[in-house]
Amino acid sequence: MRVSNSSFSDGFLYQIGQMESQRNALQNQTSTGLSFTQPQDNPAGMNQLLNLQSEASSATQYQTNIAQIQSSATTASGALTSLQSLVEQANEIATQTDGLTTSTQLSSYATEVGQLIQQALQIANTQDSNGNYIFGGTETANPPFSATTDANGNVTSVTYSGNTSVAESEIAPGLTVSAQSPGENNTGTGAEGVFADSRSGADLFNDLISLQQNLQSGNVSAVAATNRPNLTKDENNVVTQISGNAVLQSSLQVAGTVAQKQVDNENTQMSNDTSANLAQTLTKLSQTQTAYQAALESGTMVMSLSLVDFLT
Repeated sequence: MRVSNSSFSDGFLYQIGQMESQRNALQNQTSTGLSFTQPQDNPAGMNQLLNLQSEASSATQYQTNIAQIQSSATTASGALTSLQSLVEQANEIATQTDGLTTSTQLSSYATEVGQLIQQALQIANTQDSNGNYIFGGTETANPPFSATTDANGNVTSVTYSGNTSVAESEIAPGLTVSAQSPGENNTGTGAEGVFADSRSGADLFNDLISLQQNLQSGNVSAVAATNRPNLTKDENNVVTQISGNAVLQSSLQVAGTVAQKQVDNENTQMSNDTSANLAQTLTKLSQTQTAYQAALESGTMVMSLSLVDFLT
């Protein structure tokens, strides 16, 4: 019986092509350690891999946001702690004036308060590690507070040029936070002002300036009746800010741990999904190479016999 050379060749070449493709795929798995590298190798696996990569990318972005906010929150924490100490000193001075009539001592206290005002201005214009002013709301490029002084260098007023807005960043699905704080907010809504806020009655700079002026004029009754209660409001407002900062940093720590765990899990899953079992791959490769070689040899033999048959 005569064998059709064309039919046999077509079938033989197709089978050899399939076996060679399988062998190449196995060799690629062995060299890369990956079970697939192209979408056509494993469409379902590639779709799963892309989903995992997207989730890992989101978690990585959360980590970046958390790190940035954490840096600003840490800076703010130090500034707020210093501010609390400053208000306590001012309150202590106001308390020590009870019944005091000595002008020399009152003048000395007034000088101390003047120094506290300058320190408060420095705190109010604190910058984070990126050079952003942290108490200007979203106006972070320029100092939010500026002072007007008299001929003697005493601060007579302080102007706030920031705003009452804060920019929030997502640190977990559906959870946004901000490390920014407005220095002042007398609108009655939004984020609470650090140095002045109409809701708490805080107005630190004006209260410190008033305290200094009352000490300079010897008006100790006004210090007791007005300055001390107002400074207490200022201190309570700062304590509220410190508490809020502590809650923020705690939330950042928890969110950071969750994000890191998610990244680790996604990376592990991607590695498991794409890693080739080396022992199994080598076994399959050996079997495929043996079958490939055998097919070539048998095909060559059949082709030779078919040619002889054709010639005879």
